[in-house]
Amino acid sequence: MGVEIETTKPGDGQTFPKKGQTAVVHYVGKLTNGTTFDSSRNRDSPFKFRIGCGEVIRGWDEGVAQMSVGQQARLTCTPDFAYGSKGHPGVIPPNATLIFDVELLRLD
Repeated sequence: MGVEIETTKPGDGQTFPKKGQTAVVHYVGKLTNGTTFDSSRNRDSPFKFRIGCGEVIRGWDEGVAQMSVGQQARLTCTPDFAYGSKGHPGVIPPNATLIFDVELLRLD
């Protein structure tokens, strides 16, 4: 249970987010059947959130915090680290494991 991080492209290996810092990421979110449910890349607009402040699902708060700037990784989030038994009606079914391809662009 939790978040599994699989590096697909290494980052600088030195610049890691700290709690409260703003992470700027591109991502593609998919269900385990391969269906894409959201993508910042399709909007051509990176997503920003503050690390460790509960602004995103737990899998992102914990997973992105372990990435270094420039890194690309696949985050596999179990339901308890995603949207749980409620899901996100019309988008994410209840108890769904989610897969995110994330690139940490920079820290603001």
